[in-house]
Amino acid sequence: MYDDVLLPTDGSDAADAAVPHAIELADRYGARLHVLYVADTTEYSTVTFENEVVDPLEQEGRDVVDEVVETASAHNVETVGAVLKGGAYETILQYVEDEGVDVVVMGTHGRRGLDRALLGSVTERIVRTSDVPVLTVREDDEG
Repeated sequence: MYDDVLLPTDGSDAADAAVPHAIELADRYGARLHVLYVADTTEYSTVTFENEVVDPLEQEGRDVVDEVVETASAHNVETVGAVLKGGAYETILQYVEDEGVDVVVMGTHGRRGLDRALLGSVTERIVRTSDVPVLTVREDDEG
């Protein structure tokens, strides 16, 4: 049913809540787990260090992706890690299309009402616009 599962992550507690669900789903179906971090280029994040332009978001992304890939690999789940630049939801949707992803597993903060309206939600946008199923996992309130 599922050959490719996508776990977009930003390293937040909400995204971390989705990790075990994504690993379990990939394991259950013998699917490849794609772990994606999007270094949001809608925010200026580069700095110059010793005459080299560095993007701390990309480095953070590599660290976050590596940690999830290591966890999934410990469960014998085939994984692919990627750090891409772009707007978060657009890049996630493009990745789904480019990689033939069958299902997306994402964490959510579970905000409601005015908080959600003011802050927006990448997860909500993916749910509304994705051509593939999206499993959302709410961050544990006791977290």
